[in-house]
Amino acid sequence: MATNELYPEFTPEMKKTHTILIPNALPVHFSLMGSVFRDAGYKVAFLDYSGQKVIDTGLKYVHNDACYPAIVVIGQLIYAIESGDYDPKTTALMLYQTGGGCRASNYVHMLRKALKKAGLEYVPVVSVNFGGIEKNSGFDISPLMFLKGLITWLYGDYIMLLRNQVVPYENSKGDAAAIMEKWRVKLTDQIRENKGLTMRKIKQNFRAIADDFAAVPVTRTVKPKVGIVGELYVKYADFGNDHLPDFLVEQGAEVMVPGILGFAMYSLNIVRENHRLYGDRKGVTFSRVSVWYVERLEKVMLGVLKDYPQFEKPIPFPKLKALGEETISSGVCMGEGWLLTAEMSELIEKGYGNIVCVQPFGCLPNHIVGKGMIRGMNEKYKDANICAIDYDPGATRVNQQNRIKLMLSLAKEKLTES
Repeated sequence: MATNELYPEFTPEMKKTHTILIPNALPVHFSLMGSVFRDAGYKVAFLDYSGQKVIDTGLKYVHNDACYPAIVVIGQLIYAIESGDYDPKTTALMLYQTGGGCRASNYVHMLRKALKKAGLEYVPVVSVNFGGIEKNSGFDISPLMFLKGLITWLYGDYIMLLRNQVVPYENSKGDAAAIMEKWRVKLTDQIRENKGLTMRKIKQNFRAIADDFAAVPVTRTVKPKVGIVGELYVKYADFGNDHLPDFLVEQGAEVMVPGILGFAMYSLNIVRENHRLYGDRKGVTFSRVSVWYVERLEKVMLGVLKDYPQFEKPIPFPKLKALGEETISSGVCMGEGWLLTAEMSELIEKGYGNIVCVQPFGCLPNHIVGKGMIRGMNEKYKDANICAIDYDPGATRVNQQNRIKLMLSLAKEKLTES
């Protein structure tokens, strides 16, 4: 097995022999993104293990002072191997490495330390990063993979956006889920054949997807509108937030979750902010080109949604950034940074004034720009109803849900009064 001085490397030969395990942080998006890896020749599996057994595995191998997402994802990865479902001799693990001040930059190192403790130090770990932090000779993100990845995120955001606005009102439960599955299969087939990637085809797909969701029989009733913001993993991952969107719908609410594309543009924009504030030119050209392209994709999506007034649509990224700057500097780029506060503002101005701000234990940047900005949000928006919910290994679901129910009771009171 090829190695560097510190850890085993994922080699070109392993591309044929090894399955790469990935924590399923974005259920809608990853259901599409799997085809991007597989079409490039990689064998991947997205992990959905959950429950106390996974948390206990994480706590066994990760210090309990680490942030909650680190404990959960590392727990999932090691549990997958120790469960016997995967042969450690033909398994590799994958985590994203941000390269910024967020502890996610250190997840890969923490995972390798945990593997050594578990006697699995020979299992290779693949770092997905765009800052040249690590490289593996057997794993490379080609320009085509990068393009497909961005587009699958766009499709994932679009489907999630429309589904969330249909599910609470559908006459027959499961109609929206059936449309999601239909388009998961259809888009996966298109991407495999390198179709569905041009602006023209994306626009056609968007219109067809919107037509399908618009055709679902619904009964529109007045419901509390709730937005979800917070740290990336607990914001999107079902295991990370205890299926929060489903719980809110069960409690009679409509849910809005800002898309992952906003975070992608925020991340790309950090390079430009570093150049503006500190004169750092590294990666500026790549950032400008990428942001320009993603904004073009966003314009296509927003253009299609203009013909569907029943669906709420996100605001363009430049407007989102300007909205955030009304409260916090765009130079605040640790963790979710100014984006989290900007998303609060966007949700409130769109009528989703009841906000659950999900806060994982140990995430200092998120607490500062999330919980720390609630007072500023309440001063700016007098009717805002913001509830910060902590997620950590010791938090009980009952306590979390009771606090959310309290927030919803206030939301329902306001609806009755209006």
